[in-house]
Amino acid sequence: MNNSDLKPAEILDVAYATGEAKASSGILKLIILGILAGSFIAFGAQASNMVAFNLLSSPETYGLGRVLAGAIFPVGLILVVIGGGELFTGNVLMLSALSAKKIKCSAMLRNWVVVYVANLAGSLLIVTIIYYSNQLMGAEAMIGGIALKTAVAKVNLGFMQAMLLGILCNWLVCMAVWMTFGAKTLAGKVALIYFPIWLFVASGFEHSVANMYFIPIGILIKGNDAIVAASGLAADKISTLTWGAFFIDNLLPVTIGNIIGGGIFVAIAYFLSFRKKPETK
Repeated sequence: MNNSDLKPAEILDVAYATGEAKASSGILKLIILGILAGSFIAFGAQASNMVAFNLLSSPETYGLGRVLAGAIFPVGLILVVIGGGELFTGNVLMLSALSAKKIKCSAMLRNWVVVYVANLAGSLLIVTIIYYSNQLMGAEAMIGGIALKTAVAKVNLGFMQAMLLGILCNWLVCMAVWMTFGAKTLAGKVALIYFPIWLFVASGFEHSVANMYFIPIGILIKGNDAIVAASGLAADKISTLTWGAFFIDNLLPVTIGNIIGGGIFVAIAYFLSFRKKPETK
C-alpha cells in the first residue's frame, strides 16, 4: 500500500472523483452539510473578531490584528474538510471535473445553488445565536464596535475592488482544498489548510461565505447605541449597512470573484496543465 502523498498530476484525478461525488449527492445531504459548513465558517469568523478586536481597533496594531485573526480563522475550514461539509467556495473546484466532461454543468450548478443557500442558512444560524448571546457587548461593547466597522467597510467596497479581493481569496482557499486532495494523513491536511487560509485572512481578502457572517451580524447590531458609540462610526456610514447592500454591493461581486479565483486559477489551470492527452495512433 502506497502511503506517500500524491504528486500534482495525481491530485487532478482525486479532484475529478470528488467533483463527481458532489455532483451526484442528494439534495438533503447537500442541505445538511451545507448548513454545517456555513456554521463552521461563521465560527471561524466570529472567533477571529473576538480574539483580535483590540488590535484591529488601532492603526498602530492593525497589522498584528490581521495576523491574529488569520491564525484562528482556519479552524473553520479545517472543520469543513476534516469533519465533513459542503462549502460553496471549495466546490468551485468542481470545474475541473466539468472541464474533463465527467459531470454535467446542470449537476454542478445544482450543487452550487443548494450549497450556497445552505451555507447562508448556516451562517445566519450562528449570527442569530451570537446576537442574542450578547457576546458582542463584551469589553465595553468594543467587540461589537469592531464587528460593526468590519461590516460597514465590506459593503462600502467598490464592485471591482470586492471582486478582485474575492479572486485573491478563493485562489488561496481552493489551493488549500486542492492540496488536501493529495495529503494522506489528517495532520498533513490540517497543515495544508492552515497556512493558505491564514494568508488570505491576514491579507484582508474577501470570502463570500465568511461575509455571510460578518455583514449580517453588523446589520443586526447597528441599532445598538453602545456598539455604535464604540465603533466611532458616523451615522451616514452606518446607514449604508443594509440587506440590499449586503447582497448587491458585497456578496454579488465577491461571489463572482470567488468563482474566478478558484475556478480559473486552480481548477481549470491544473486541468489544462495535468490532463491526460488522448493517445495518438
